[in-house]
Amino acid sequence: MSYVTAEARQQLLDAVAVAINEIGVALAALGAAYEQLDEHTADRLEDELFRPVQVAYGRAKRTHAGFADRYGLPQRTFEPASAGLPSQGVKGFLANAVEAVGEADATLAELQDSMMPVEVGDPEVRAQIAEVRELVGSLPERARQLERVFGR
Repeated sequence: MSYVTAEARQQLLDAVAVAINEIGVALAALGAAYEQLDEHTADRLEDELFRPVQVAYGRAKRTHAGFADRYGLPQRTFEPASAGLPSQGVKGFLANAVEAVGEADATLAELQDSMMPVEVGDPEVRAQIAEVRELVGSLPERARQLERVFGR
């Protein structure tokens, strides 16, 4: 394997790790928002926002681990992110989650557009990245819909 290929594989792995960290921030923020809501709205947040982000987080971590294993690269452990101060309120936590997911999506989109997953000989990882993006892609709209019920 050439040095360039090894370096590209490490760059791909690092980019996926950045996205995982951002999704982790979103997960923490959604968990904190959940704690501040009434039971009905909290259940809705869990179904519409938290669960898809949680699934995306798990898939992204599996993508990272699988890619690292296939090419003998070091795996990372991902620490739980901090949600921040409760004084942000539900809207603040939702805004943080939307922003973090947007950052993760942008990182993964750039990775996909670069064709790096194919160039380093791993089209499978490109498909897995697309799955993660699909899971988090509609979060901003779903968060806006949920925010509409606040204060009613």
